[in-house]
Amino acid sequence: MTPFVPYFSNPHLLTIAGNFWPRAIDEARFPTLRTLHATEPGTQMLVEENRPAGEPLGEVVLHHGLEGSSRSGYMISLAQCLLEAGFVVHRVNMRSCGGTEHLTDTLYHSGLTQDVRALLTSLRDSGRGPRFVVGFSLGGNVTLKLAGESGESFRELASAVCAVSTPMDLHACVRRLGARENWLYEQRFVRSLRARYRRRHLGAPDRFPIDGLEGVKTVFDFDNLFTAKAFGFDDAPNYYATQSAMRFVGGIALPALLVQAKDDPMIPYSIYQSDAVRQNQWIQVVAVDHGGHLGFISRNKPRFWLDPLIRDWIFQIRNNSPSGTV
Repeated sequence: MTPFVPYFSNPHLLTIAGNFWPRAIDEARFPTLRTLHATEPGTQMLVEENRPAGEPLGEVVLHHGLEGSSRSGYMISLAQCLLEAGFVVHRVNMRSCGGTEHLTDTLYHSGLTQDVRALLTSLRDSGRGPRFVVGFSLGGNVTLKLAGESGESFRELASAVCAVSTPMDLHACVRRLGARENWLYEQRFVRSLRARYRRRHLGAPDRFPIDGLEGVKTVFDFDNLFTAKAFGFDDAPNYYATQSAMRFVGGIALPALLVQAKDDPMIPYSIYQSDAVRQNQWIQVVAVDHGGHLGFISRNKPRFWLDPLIRDWIFQIRNNSPSGTV
């Protein structure tokens, strides 16, 4: 593993740089195919697929974070890296994300696993593989929860999973997000969540009432008043308790790589030191001192340090290399 030399040592600068640093897929070599996958009655998921030339080495599903999309920067640069290595890449849009509100009459939430499961099942049934899943932030929680709740049976759908900057304890991370130094991030999330919910309300006012929406100031407020109610979780604490990946990581029974910065402003690193994580021999944690939240921008080349790390790990799993040699 190439040591990570951060472009900045300040976690907030790294977080912001990771969000805004320009990235692109070489569409001339790897044109994007937009595909729709039915995941449950009344819901389709938009996936942007890119293929390398020749016979692919495998299929990698990428799952974005809160209020992200298939066009999020971390998805784009990793896709380019994996395509150059010979893998097919599927960039998922969670339901209603990436301009896909018209494809579903629901919202998404932090533990909604059936959509990615449906995509993996379709790829398996089509004889496409080996299959890998990489989740970022909220998408990482979905990825780890899916692997953990499925146990050994998940090996039929995937060879390995990776989760980056993952809020495995949702309540602890929402509390951390509410810290004064994270005000900018939280308000950005809140504005986006409120705007998305308003669009849902316009399409189905009875199903998505907006009473209290103007008073929402935090992610906890939104989850407590809207996310939890929309999915029958009753309130935010119950939603977080039942949907946090931490509750399920003990059931993970295939190689799982967790990449985390110790200075992530939104995620307490103590989560990764829990017994549930440390005692599962399938889990490998790569932790770096600096990196912020999804901000692994390197002072040295390659600039996007995370991408070759994940690529090489997938190669090792694919080639049945011994665990723990990344």
